[in-house]
Amino acid sequence: MSHSHDHGHHHGHHHHGNDEPTSLPPALDMSVPDEGLTPDQLSRRSMLRRTGLLGAGIAAGSVVGGGLVGAGEAVAAPAAHGSSNGGARTGGYLWLAGDHHIHTQHSSDGKYRVIDHVRQGNAHGLDWMVITDHGSETHAKIGVEKVNPDIVAARDKISDTLVFQGLEWNIPAAEHGTVFVHPGRNEVSVLKDFENSFDGAVKGATDSTPANEALAIAGVNFLADAIRRKRITDALFLANHPARKGLDSPHEIRGWRDAQPRIAVGMEGAPGHQAAGLPKPNGPGSGRGFYDSSPSANSWAGYPLESYRTFGGFDWMTATVGGLWDSLLAEGKPWWITANSDSHSVYADNSTRGPGSDFARDGKYQDPVYGGGLNLGDGDYWPGHYSRTHVGASNFSYKSVMDGIRAGRVWVDHGGLISGLNAQLKSGRSSVTLGGTLHVRRGSQVDLVVEISLANGSNWAQFVPTLARVDVVQGDVTGQASDRDALTTPNTKVVKSFEVNKSTGGVRLTYSLGRVDKPVYVRLRGTDGNRTAVGLNGAGVDPVGPAIDVVGDADPWKDLWFYSNPMWVLPA
Repeated sequence: MSHSHDHGHHHGHHHHGNDEPTSLPPALDMSVPDEGLTPDQLSRRSMLRRTGLLGAGIAAGSVVGGGLVGAGEAVAAPAAHGSSNGGARTGGYLWLAGDHHIHTQHSSDGKYRVIDHVRQGNAHGLDWMVITDHGSETHAKIGVEKVNPDIVAARDKISDTLVFQGLEWNIPAAEHGTVFVHPGRNEVSVLKDFENSFDGAVKGATDSTPANEALAIAGVNFLADAIRRKRITDALFLANHPARKGLDSPHEIRGWRDAQPRIAVGMEGAPGHQAAGLPKPNGPGSGRGFYDSSPSANSWAGYPLESYRTFGGFDWMTATVGGLWDSLLAEGKPWWITANSDSHSVYADNSTRGPGSDFARDGKYQDPVYGGGLNLGDGDYWPGHYSRTHVGASNFSYKSVMDGIRAGRVWVDHGGLISGLNAQLKSGRSSVTLGGTLHVRRGSQVDLVVEISLANGSNWAQFVPTLARVDVVQGDVTGQASDRDALTTPNTKVVKSFEVNKSTGGVRLTYSLGRVDKPVYVRLRGTDGNRTAVGLNGAGVDPVGPAIDVVGDADPWKDLWFYSNPMWVLPA
């Protein structure tokens, strides 16, 4: 299995402003030999090798476009697939691990400095991070400006991690979401204008009313307008912990996506706060992800009670085969998933907020003080410690990470279950990877080819996870939903399961879709096999799916999964 994506030959100055970085950090640049690295750089390269994050960016076919269905034309794959031939790129991507949901001392419920999170994320193997302090009146007034110098300083100090500025938007009429922008001279002013005009908490627009739903649409339209007017280079919005409180109705999700499909691109497939389910007295004793709520007056009435819980650590919308996520994908439109830490207060850390803190006055807490008792009631992990979002980027830059997310070149994992994933749909000499659309003649033979780099080393809980099984989920594309609140699709199910039971090396799996005569999509899921149950739509749809997580007794390290974003086949 080739792990080459030829990521030398991109030397130049490494900027973090509006100019795009053109060089790889030395630790990632394999044209720099080990002996040419500083001790710190060598340490990072060794860590990335150990966790399988270096060289796991398997060459992934040649894809042009790839966002909206119909826009991702496939071209002939190169003959020397994945080979390194001088500076030529052979269609491979650099797979960059990251986290778009992180809170600092500038959040009313946060604690850590920006640099604390960036150092931790970097040490845990992340290549990119988004700082997303909560939208609020205090944050809108002073927090957006105050956090920016800390972010700029972190960009300079930790040059091999890309640090975006964003915020956690209180979506009017709905839950929370990450909004972030490409770095540049207007990153603060645009985020500040956005928050003051469209944040549900700032505007008193949290109730589930049509007027508030319209304000959320106006918010994503504002971001599109800021790009069009060249105030910012780019912006993205992803819904966070979407099923946690039942506030994000199916029609709202469709509304955001359809209003600005290049900005509203997805949702957290798995929430943060993954330590929250550890049992007492040595853990918080809550639900994984703090998914321990029940319906409220603003919850959408169509959601069943089980939607307020996680399944194998994943949100019900994602974990249910033939459920809400699949109902969106069956429309043939992109809606991607991610996985993040939502890190506020880290489990078993021993810090407290600094003395003399006055958040209302200062818009931040004083720097944390260490040396207290272990915080066993805290439910979070450091960024990269447990949850990772892997993005296929064309190079190491802010633009490429945003482009990769928008295109759906994304897979996610918990606990380092696997270290690399190369999934392709192939027909003849054409192929696409995650997020892409394969255009074929009606009746063409199509195959799914999956190469997985297994764990190959201990995760941060100091054991090597074993991938027990990989499932292929396939569904028919049935077109635009006539019911905007549809949350199921009838023609999606697990069509193939591969038993793996390996923890080192790699595996190559092939599934034949046969001769395809109608539009379909496929996605992947894998598990350590420790906890399984018949899926919510029955054994005929999902015979061995994730089990519902027990509130107060859900050790996240004993229930590991990975999920990929989908690929489509469009016959003509």
